[in-house]
This record gives sequence, C-alpha cells and structure tokens, in this order.
Amino acid sequence: MMQQESGPEEEATVDVKFTELPNALIACKVPEELYEEGSFRASFESLFRSFDPEVQFQYFKSFRRVRISFSDALAAAEARLRLHKSSFNGREMRLYFAQSVHIGSPRLEPPKPDKQFLISPPASPPVGWEQSHDATPVINYDLLCAISKLGPGEKYELHTATPTTPSVVVHVCEDHDDSGHDDSDHDDKPRPARPKIVQTRRPDYTNE
Repeated sequence: MMQQESGPEEEATVDVKFTELPNALIACKVPEELYEEGSFRASFESLFRSFDPEVQFQYFKSFRRVRISFSDALAAAEARLRLHKSSFNGREMRLYFAQSVHIGSPRLEPPKPDKQFLISPPASPPVGWEQSHDATPVINYDLLCAISKLGPGEKYELHTATPTTPSVVVHVCEDHDDSGHDDSDHDDKPRPARPKIVQTRRPDYTNE
C-alpha cells in the first residue's frame, strides 16, 4: 500500500486555542501626561482601537502602567507584535502580556484538615486516631513493706553509696499532734489584740 507524499505547497495546520493565551497587555513606564484626560490619551488609545474597537484601558498612575484588555487573545497578540518597542511621542513603548492568575474558586477555602486536631478544643479527632492508654504505675512493694516496719526516728537505706554515687536514705519523721495547740507561739505569751478600725463619722446635716 503506497502513501501519497504531500507536496511543498501543502502547509501543516496547528490547532491553537487562543482562550488559553492572555488577552491583556501591560504598558510600562508610560508618560505622566497619559494619566490626564486630553488629546494625548486619545491618541494613545487610538493605537490599540485599530486592533479591537472594544478594547478597555485601566490606568495605574502609582505604578506608571496601563492595562489594555482586548476582547480576544488574538487581537492582544497582534497589538503586541506591532506596537512593542515602537515610538510614541518620542519615547519607546514597551508592552508585555498580562499574567492571568487562576484562583480556582471565588471564595476563600478553609485549610486542609490535616492538623485540625491540634486546635483547642478540637472539632473532631482525625480518622484512625486512638487514645493512648496510660502505663501501669510501678509499685515497689519491698520499699513499702520496709518503710511500714520502721518506727519514728529510724531510717532505711535504699541505695548503698559507691565511689561515684551517694547513698539514698529514707528517714521517718516523728508524729506531731498539733490538734490541741492554737495559732499562738510555742511560748505562753498572749497575742496582742488587733487594733479596731474606727469609721469616720458623717458630719451633721444642717438645713439652712
């Protein structure tokens, strides 16, 4: 099966989606006279209206820039190709494509629920989270038995001293019964009475 070769006169066609291209241009370092209404601005806008009659202009005086929005990307590309680095009123005009920012949603989306369990109080635990169980406390019954056999004033050595570590000794305190004592000092000196606060007397009212 033979294939017919294409001649040199046939050209390959490329399907270009102009919707994916930017449809706006940014004019940088424009003259300051352009931000005032008048013939100077009208002549500037007429340069771009020849490519698209529905073109719109946004002037940013603080940045010395002008945003030129076209109805389609093809008109913006043609205007940039013909007017970039061209002379306007004795100055070189530079045009750049405006970068389109795709936000994805007009609303502010909430953060991802990866670490929401760290919020106090948490909304809900993450999937697969299980509460950790506390370990069983270690009770030294030999120590409790040895301390229970000690009397007041006696001691129990837990750890014998070594050349590099000290010894650990438990001393049993003596019982003190303070139930029959008041808050006064150990001697029998009476506590001085608290001074009485004398309120200021209201002055007599005389009806004049």
